Amino acid sequence: MEPFYHFQRKMLRNYIIGSLTAVFGVGSIFIFRTLEFTESERLYLLLIMFISIGMMFFLEWLLYRHHVRPIKAIFFTDRPTLHSLQFAYQTAHKFPWLTVKRILGPHFLGLAVPSSILVMVCIQIGKINMPYHYVGLAWVGALLVASMHALIEFFLTYRAVQPLITFLLDKADNDFKHTFLIEKEEYISIKTKLLVSTIFIAVFPILLFSLASNIHLGILGLNGTDQYWDWAILILIVILFLAVFSSLLLYENIQKPIDTLQASLQSVQDGELHTIRNTYSDEFSHLISGFNTMVDAIQKRDERNGSLLESFYIVFAATLDARDPYTAGHSIRVADYSILIAEKAGLSEDQIDLLKKSALLHDIGKIGIRDSVLLKEGRLTEEEFDTIKQHPVIGANILEQINLTDELKPLLPGVKYHHERYDGKGYPEGLKGEEIPLFGRIMAVADAYDAMTSDRPYRKGMPQEKALSILEEGKGSQWDPIFTELFIQSMKEGQ
Repeated sequence: MEPFYHFQRKMLRNYIIGSLTAVFGVGSIFIFRTLEFTESERLYLLLIMFISIGMMFFLEWLLYRHHVRPIKAIFFTDRPTLHSLQFAYQTAHKFPWLTVKRILGPHFLGLAVPSSILVMVCIQIGKINMPYHYVGLAWVGALLVASMHALIEFFLTYRAVQPLITFLLDKADNDFKHTFLIEKEEYISIKTKLLVSTIFIAVFPILLFSLASNIHLGILGLNGTDQYWDWAILILIVILFLAVFSSLLLYENIQKPIDTLQASLQSVQDGELHTIRNTYSDEFSHLISGFNTMVDAIQKRDERNGSLLESFYIVFAATLDARDPYTAGHSIRVADYSILIAEKAGLSEDQIDLLKKSALLHDIGKIGIRDSVLLKEGRLTEEEFDTIKQHPVIGANILEQINLTDELKPLLPGVKYHHERYDGKGYPEGLKGEEIPLFGRIMAVADAYDAMTSDRPYRKGMPQEKALSILEEGKGSQWDPIFTELFIQSMKEGQ
């Protein structure tokens, strides 16, 4: 309840400030200091003002009750629905604009119309001595005063509604784990607020002064009213043009750094970290500096995380290789050979990085193979070899269970399919040709070469020349012909 009552107190305070400034301040000064009245005429005018202002207050109170109802319902309902919360959230965002409507309507229907009728009645019966056309000028003055009142409360309401919006966002998050977003068409742009405010601030005092001066000239009996208004309208047009032009220039000065920040934030969201060249010499300079500091911090964090992740892959591969001293360094060498092929094939840096990680983890499934089979020194039986052939699937299952991010999911195919053969006679699924994923085809060549050239308990590693000749013979049957040829060329070139 307290956030709502706090909001209501702020709205009441704002209304008092706006009314005192616009209606009782500017309005009463405009009437009583411009025109000369007798004591009895002053009493009649004060009575008319109090009656009209009372009607205005009543109409504004009715409108306020209607506007605030969706928000009030949230605080007087035991379990508000998500839909009612969203409606209240949207209403809270619209409240500054609803305040403008609430001020302008009653100002005319409750204040201007009744007071005009009552004044004309008093003129008719001789209680007030004033020309009828002054009532028309009073309508222009009422428009100015109402606009001023609405503008004041518009900006005051923006401040008052912020804690309420925060409360509604928190409640939606706590009760429904939902975040509200404001649609672009539901907010009033900075350009509109700046343009309206600047025009009003520029035109309001001049127009009010022109009205007061015209009335005062009439009271003094001076002629030339038509020429006066021709001059006044020309001045108003010039001031209006200057106000629009200057507000647009000011808006552009504000909007440019905002657009730059928005574009840079979108780049950060897309994973591209670039600082902004700080060419500003106002408050935006601090904002840009803060953004650049944030980007630098993210870059350093990513570098640290990247180094830690890289170390994790290497340590994991070394730990896995340490289980079998005869294959120590195998995963790291397979990664190096795979990178060599990928660079020759022209793969992108991102693909090569993923290939390296996949190669370092390609034998992770051997964790699930019992020692009596994995560490056997002699030749494996057919049953034991079938057990060994399960390690690619076991490795893929292990990685799937840790919920890899979308960026790391390409690691899986290399782990699962590095023992497939180009002719379809490999395992675990017997894929053929380019059915075998890219990483699987590259790593198959690298894995086979390292297996042939490494020592085993039951045999000595073969020389490089022999291993390369076997790869040459197996091009297009056991291994991808393109990647095999690229690897053979690289090894012969001494890379």
